Amino acid sequence: MSERAFYVTTPIYYISGNPHLGHAYTSIAADVLARYHRTQGDAFFLTGTDEHGGKVAAAAAAAGLHPAAWTDTLVPKWQALLARYDVQYDDFIRTTEPRHVEACVEVFERLKASGDVYLGTYEGWYCTNDETFWLESKLLDGRCPNPECRRQVQWLSEDDWFFALSKYRDRLLAYYRDHPRWVRPERAYNEMMATLEGGLDDLCISRLGLEWGVPLPGGGVMYVWLDALLNYITALDYTRGGVRFERYWPANVQLIGKEIARFHTIIWPAVLWALGLPAPELVFAHGWMTFEGEKMSKSLGNVVDPFAAAQRFGADTLRYFLLREAPFGSDFSFSEEKMRVRRNGDLGNDLGNLVKRSLAMLVRYRDGVVPASSEQSFGARFDGLGARVATALDALDFRAALETIWELVAALNRTIDERKPWELFKRGDGETLDAALYDLCEGLRWLAHLLTPFMPGTATMIWQQLGLGGTARGPWRDELVWGRLASGTRTNPSDAPLFPRMDAVVSATA
Repeated sequence: MSERAFYVTTPIYYISGNPHLGHAYTSIAADVLARYHRTQGDAFFLTGTDEHGGKVAAAAAAAGLHPAAWTDTLVPKWQALLARYDVQYDDFIRTTEPRHVEACVEVFERLKASGDVYLGTYEGWYCTNDETFWLESKLLDGRCPNPECRRQVQWLSEDDWFFALSKYRDRLLAYYRDHPRWVRPERAYNEMMATLEGGLDDLCISRLGLEWGVPLPGGGVMYVWLDALLNYITALDYTRGGVRFERYWPANVQLIGKEIARFHTIIWPAVLWALGLPAPELVFAHGWMTFEGEKMSKSLGNVVDPFAAAQRFGADTLRYFLLREAPFGSDFSFSEEKMRVRRNGDLGNDLGNLVKRSLAMLVRYRDGVVPASSEQSFGARFDGLGARVATALDALDFRAALETIWELVAALNRTIDERKPWELFKRGDGETLDAALYDLCEGLRWLAHLLTPFMPGTATMIWQQLGLGGTARGPWRDELVWGRLASGTRTNPSDAPLFPRMDAVVSATA
């Protein structure tokens, strides 16, 4: 990653219904990156909703509403989801906003002026559900080849605008070969390389038969996928020459689900190059969350209600579980029992008991006041731990980052068992006791910093129980130095456990 200001995006979510836990998964990952980079400097996090297209128009009609009114009823649910999981974005863009619509039309005119957009005739198969054109050779029994769709396609024949995508095939191939890590994980990179090697057709980017979309000069609306992709730069005031765009583009990380990799790693860079702009530094296509072996799907009835899950487990438990359970990028199985085990074990027994025991002993033996200590040998073993967590985050290896943090959790629990503060107190070894108690409190201060991106609520509670005002802030290179906790600090421990033990849970699927 570069050292400039950091820009991370999620896909804008297609609001054809209610959000589920899979949507929270992508947003949480982006939030962790944004929170981490804010502690180090400047970061900008964009998310939002994709509100145009035939599927939205059809759903609105079924509800007896105009599409604008229908999307207005849905957007607050998505914003509530982000708030419920403590996702702290910098901008939330709606593709129905005038700032986006006006910028899309301006981009269209620029592409037309450059010759990358031209008028032609489209004849072929179109899937309304996926908002995607398909070659006949790609259809499966006359249906959409997307395994998540498989719906009947319709034949279209109309005069439309086309983007000269095929013109960029050779450049895309060269870029992939020269930048083998710009699309991750490797599975996604290999799939997109195979697509490129199979050839590209020009892309139809307008629809005459639709009214719900970005209106184009001369009639018709913009293809919903081009409209959606452009949000990443329209939110930065690209067409207005905004300071945001100069500061944040190209994006450092664009997070997407693996099912939309083709749009983001073939069409999107080609459009950017046609505008004379650089491609994102990294597009990461994460895997699917499955439930009992099946991808979460409304049609299968196995989606997890994210609000019910957060109510039952707490937002920080979900944030921890989703990023610790499996390597980011792979499919993984969601299980309420697995989450309960993580909560009772990693969070309750390991972290929660560590905080409670450490601060309770400080109250018992030093009236809750952090003692002075000249001993540095214990803290020296954690030199470089913050840098290792940062390296894992730069690689989007959230699991490795959390495992590294838990090395400190384990070491602090172990030092309680090995140094036995209660025995030091009994035999009157005040100096050694002070060193042990100080190390425990200083370790908790480090944990508050390290956990802030992942579990902001928990990190703040640890920080405040240490008697420190506000929240853990500041660059890790400055803050993760052993010995910065001031002696004489009066702690403010709570009697309530951070993570009360949970018994077997009631299913949150809906």
